[in-house]
Amino acid sequence: MFDYLIRVYDSGVPPSKKHRSPEPQERQRDPERTRRLILDAAEAEFGAHGYAGARVSAIAARAGVNQQLISYYFDGKEGLYEAMSQQWQERRRELTPPGTPLPEQLRRHALEALHNPDGPRLLAWSGLQYTGPDDDPDHASRAQLLGESLEELRELQRSGRLPAEVDPACLLVMLMAAAMATTTLPHVIEGVCGTDPRSPELIEHFADQVAVLARLIGLEP
Repeated sequence: MFDYLIRVYDSGVPPSKKHRSPEPQERQRDPERTRRLILDAAEAEFGAHGYAGARVSAIAARAGVNQQLISYYFDGKEGLYEAMSQQWQERRRELTPPGTPLPEQLRRHALEALHNPDGPRLLAWSGLQYTGPDDDPDHASRAQLLGESLEELRELQRSGRLPAEVDPACLLVMLMAAAMATTTLPHVIEGVCGTDPRSPELIEHFADQVAVLARLIGLEP
């Protein structure tokens, strides 16, 4: 009860008006800050529970805002997820700008488990809950990003750096799985390596090893 009241008062919305539509003055207080609070809360909630398990009410509580503001700014849960997808695309471009060698791309993506853990968790959840493209709100944007990575591998194969018998599409899936292993297989890593799979030292070492593997199979220009 006290936690609820704290969240309500922090949001500046009286308890009796928590579920009403936000007034114009509420929407205009600081829209960019409000959007950022919602997006940060959504990333944590979706990362913890996936798209299917996340609740708009929980996102509003995390952000400390009126739940109706999520509909106002993002048109509901799916719109919020799509906004997060756009944010992730921007993050990916910052993380691996054009010209970044593939081994270094993989190393940086593996390090996201340390710097941005909700990102790989969200991608893992979207796979566990996947039932087909029609129910995948991130399908189009993800397909575009993956297509760019796949073309890089195909270009390496055309140039002779990647053996002809290797299927670039399958290789891309394998490399992504490797880069996400500290998020998706922490129990296996702890059993095999005998150390905390979420420790910065392990994640940094694992990211370096993923890059080493990529270089050994010829993915460096």
